Amino acid sequence: MRKWLYRLWLAISLPCVLNLVLLGSQKMWKLGNISVLVIWGLIIGFDQMHIREKKMLSLRVRMMRKGGSMIYSGLYAMAAQMVVFYQCYFRGRLPYVPGLLVLISNAVIACAGCFLILGIGVLLIFFTSRRLSIVRRLVMLFTMWIPMVNLGVLLYACRLVYEEYDFELEKTKLQRLRIDSELCKTRYPLIMVHGIGFRDLRYFNYWGRIPRELKRNGATIYYGNQEALGTIVYNAEDIKTRILTVLEETGCKKVNIIAHSKGGLDARYAISKLQMAPYVASLTTMNTPHRGCRFVDYACRLPDSLYRLVASCFDRTFRKFGDKNPDFYTATHQFSTKASELFNKEVIDAKGVYYQSYTSKMKHPWSHLLLSIPYCLIKPLEGDNDGLVSVTSAKWGEFKGVFSNSHIRGISHGDIIDLKREDYKGFDPVETYVKIVNDLKEKGF
Repeated sequence: MRKWLYRLWLAISLPCVLNLVLLGSQKMWKLGNISVLVIWGLIIGFDQMHIREKKMLSLRVRMMRKGGSMIYSGLYAMAAQMVVFYQCYFRGRLPYVPGLLVLISNAVIACAGCFLILGIGVLLIFFTSRRLSIVRRLVMLFTMWIPMVNLGVLLYACRLVYEEYDFELEKTKLQRLRIDSELCKTRYPLIMVHGIGFRDLRYFNYWGRIPRELKRNGATIYYGNQEALGTIVYNAEDIKTRILTVLEETGCKKVNIIAHSKGGLDARYAISKLQMAPYVASLTTMNTPHRGCRFVDYACRLPDSLYRLVASCFDRTFRKFGDKNPDFYTATHQFSTKASELFNKEVIDAKGVYYQSYTSKMKHPWSHLLLSIPYCLIKPLEGDNDGLVSVTSAKWGEFKGVFSNSHIRGISHGDIIDLKREDYKGFDPVETYVKIVNDLKEKGF
């Protein structure tokens, strides 16, 4: 595929060079011809320098970088043609006057070649880049016909592409360096417990790319398999069953649990109230509302009849997805600060189990549009939050810290589990869990 792209690339560039040869004066011919050849030579040579590195990367990443290179190439060729056209047409620097047909045909061929290179590059990055979110793709589509604006958007997209390429390259090198290191080979297997509104599906992993990377580094992974809209008590029974099944399959005496959001409450109940403490070495909670969620306090003020009507719609929907006993009304009310206070008095941490917690925070309401309203409601009352859970509410056991990044976005409630499969500046969700599990390994769990 790469060879054919290079052949197409060079074939399209040829008319551009011929156009310079035909329309430029002697001095301009030398300057233009040499400049274009140097530009193409540098681009192709620089691209070839990375072939060895590219072999380590996936086809998606290689095609994405190729798209970025073609966009820059198309822009350089267009700039070179503009200089030549200006010198030839507007300043009249021609060794002879060719026919009008020659002038028009050369201009058409040169422009078509440049736009074809540019178009192929745009399509490649449009369909392969992960950092180009849906919003950014829509902006590209809507601005592609606006002069100068489209150039700025295109250059910004190329910058994201090259940042993503560098990130993927460094990540691949890191994976190769520690391929036999078994960083995540813990003493006890891991059970990853999801939050509310999701299930452990076969073809869509709640935890994104995280489990695959943990397995690559030696971890043994299982999932909670509890219901999406089950109550804490009901889901805790599912987790208990899962723990006993994992112990029977592996022959291990204990398990480590990593739980996100409501999953942390389900796991705490199973450990403390369902006698699972002897079989659990550690519980790591991620963005779990241990002290409730103020946003739910507002929702609970809605008329009870309306709330139950909405809850019944959710229950019917999730029965179709496999829930046997969905209870949206009770499950969401358990997130209120009052219910959480009672829960914490009754569900006491079990001795012999290591409890630790992490959380994240958004920096602005527009960091995650779907969570902007709850973020604004929680911020004045509890301060920093991830769009659903405040930092204060997420602290439990040994609090290990708040994940964010050095840029404007921050890390939301969904970002912490790699829900969107995106890479964020200053934060790698996959590598974060590798470090968390490695820390459990170092502690002997």
